[in-house]
Amino acid sequence: MKPASYPCPLPGGAAASEYALTFDFSRKYRVLIAPALFDEGQKLRRFTVEVMRRLNGAGIDSFLPDLPGLNESEQDLALIEPEDWRMALEAAGRHFAATHVLAMRGGGLVLPGKLGGWHYAPVKGASLLKTMLRARIIASREAGREETLDALMAQGLAMGIELAGYSLSGEMLRQMGKLMPGKQPGIGVVEHELLGGGPLWLRAEPDEDRSQADALAAILAVGVSA
Repeated sequence: MKPASYPCPLPGGAAASEYALTFDFSRKYRVLIAPALFDEGQKLRRFTVEVMRRLNGAGIDSFLPDLPGLNESEQDLALIEPEDWRMALEAAGRHFAATHVLAMRGGGLVLPGKLGGWHYAPVKGASLLKTMLRARIIASREAGREETLDALMAQGLAMGIELAGYSLSGEMLRQMGKLMPGKQPGIGVVEHELLGGGPLWLRAEPDEDRSQADALAAILAVGVSA
């Protein structure tokens, strides 16, 4: 496992160098990972890396890029829209010469084109937003403030909003609310039930599950040569 970077296009035609975690030994099969988004990205990162370790053991290269405004990226998330993430993934796929893609949860909402692969536990963009909005409502209530889902959404659409520590623009909210898991040719769906155990994104803190990582990596290892 080693850090790398890739040239990432930015809004307005600019470009930046973004970080990527890689297992790169110039092997035949090379899996680009579209990471889970927002808070789920943090909760699933350890699990994602464990899947990558198992793919490496099976002789498969893999690449986990940071998306603009997320994880270690220095870009301002408030200026980012979903299409910027799609373009970033396409750039990362080209840079690392990916042969397949694995989308984790909301990563499947911004799938790059042309690559076949898998979408693990698909989720609607609106569902991701509602989860973060409800978390904010609970936190506000504990602090003695009353907020409602409709009022927060209206506020966010008008002037942007911070949810789970992420500053989202009104345009990001509008577009994310409409995004659905893509039914892209060559992309198979891996429902969580195939892995067994409870979903890691529902846990309070980032975690991992060895048996789940084994199961997902095994599905990919069989699928790349199918």
